[in-house]
Amino acid sequence: MSAGAAPATSAPATHTSATATGDARSRRQRETRRLFEEAARAGSTAERSTLIDEVIELNLQVAREIARRYHQRGIPDDDLVQVANLALVKAARGFDPGRGADFLSYAVPTIRGEIRRYFRDFGWTVRPPRSVQEAQTKITTAQSELYHELGRSPRPSEIAEWVGVELETVEEALAANGCFAPTSLDAPPADGVDPAERLGEEDAGFDVAEARVMLKRALADLTPRERRMLEMRFFDGRTQAEIGAEIGVTQMQVSRLLNRLLARLRERIEGEPGAA
Repeated sequence: MSAGAAPATSAPATHTSATATGDARSRRQRETRRLFEEAARAGSTAERSTLIDEVIELNLQVAREIARRYHQRGIPDDDLVQVANLALVKAARGFDPGRGADFLSYAVPTIRGEIRRYFRDFGWTVRPPRSVQEAQTKITTAQSELYHELGRSPRPSEIAEWVGVELETVEEALAANGCFAPTSLDAPPADGVDPAERLGEEDAGFDVAEARVMLKRALADLTPRERRMLEMRFFDGRTQAEIGAEIGVTQMQVSRLLNRLLARLRERIEGEPGAA
């Protein structure tokens, strides 16, 4: 090769791969549209069903790719693929090509919605309020229908109007989609802060506060003499003999009185709601 000749170059591999992927997507889109058009002209239910099955088979890879985005979130991968495939079947059978929208514009939100619903029912690690969980089912359906109707992703305000709920409920339900699995404490920190360092320390004051509340209710109907006995024994550190001398009974009587008193208090405390 002469010094002035420019070296031969080839397209980068990534560009070639992206082009091939785009071509495959376009072919799939065209073939899907053709199959739906033939299904609309089908002379029998059986013929239409066969054509729809071809649409499903043609787009199975799309469903698997969507399911793969939710892997490693606490639900078995095979289950996610199965849910995505069933959602694709549901979308294909419910799609109306007469509205002019692209099939995947309708199918993708449907598949995502079914996967999120599956997580809501079987994979919640942090459960949002029940009202939000119930709203998510309606919101997921509305997303698919509005996507089909509008030809684009619906805004939260449009979903709220369609479902008939407050905008705040829609926003809370959409935000709760990330509750499938919490961030692992062993995961590399994204902002340089170890997730474990964000956690608070155990505060013994909670146990003390709870014990005080339970004791206050248990001690509420003690007589003045019973209160005085407990005070001298457990706060002043007095002996049974010293207690007996002050209240005018023998040391043996103090022992019996204290045992009965403590047994009564124990029964009351164990009967408290939330007591171990």
